Amino acid sequence: MVKKIFAQTYLWILLLLLYSPIIIIIIYSFTEAKVLGNWTGFSTKLYTSLFDTGSHRSLMNALLNTISIALIAATVSTILGSMAAIGIFNLKNRSQKAIGLVNSIPILNGDIITGISLFLLFVSLGITQGYTTVVLAHITFCTPYVVLSVLPRLKQMNPNIYEAALDLGATPMQALRKVIIPEIRPGMISGFILAITLSIDDFAVTIFTIGNQGLETLSTYIYADARKGGLTPELRPLSAIIFVVVLALLIIINKRAERQRDKQRI
Repeated sequence: MVKKIFAQTYLWILLLLLYSPIIIIIIYSFTEAKVLGNWTGFSTKLYTSLFDTGSHRSLMNALLNTISIALIAATVSTILGSMAAIGIFNLKNRSQKAIGLVNSIPILNGDIITGISLFLLFVSLGITQGYTTVVLAHITFCTPYVVLSVLPRLKQMNPNIYEAALDLGATPMQALRKVIIPEIRPGMISGFILAITLSIDDFAVTIFTIGNQGLETLSTYIYADARKGGLTPELRPLSAIIFVVVLALLIIINKRAERQRDKQRI
């Protein structure tokens, strides 16, 4: 009984520490105060001001750049990661372990090391840093996560289904499209969402590959804003909106996963 109470208390304290800063930001996004912690009455002025492109054009441009980079990087890394996972799955056991180890290195490697490595690569190749290099960098560090999301679905799949499709006259491409992809689709969706989250959240790799052409993402904008001595108040409603959107996506994904598990049990 004592252990149960202690475990529950520890869990609630941990959740409080994790989510209290987010809750505070959401609460203070509904006041006009420029300084966080100074409540001046309920107001939605910051939300209105956020979407006033004339007042905060640079912030909205940074947000649009962040979203477009995340969507492109997530889409490409999902395709590449799914193809890589299928290839790894069909290798022999020893080769699977070797390639799996290579795939884990970028995940375990520090972001700053990845950023410096990509920076040196682009400089050595004479590639002008900007939007394209940021997208390529994000694809690079997102792809291994997609591989790890898709591989477990392949291992759960019955390998005889693919062979049966070939025996029934399907071409390898048709079997891939009709059999394998539907089986690994939950892993692909999870990898896609994870890639978007990682891309939006990234700073270390982005700062090394963004160049000096004036391109800004949300993370670099916040960094530059903080160096000026404070944060733009409109970042509070923006953070609240991003949190709510991500939370909604997670709930939808979990509900879909539960429905699929229920169908499989039936």
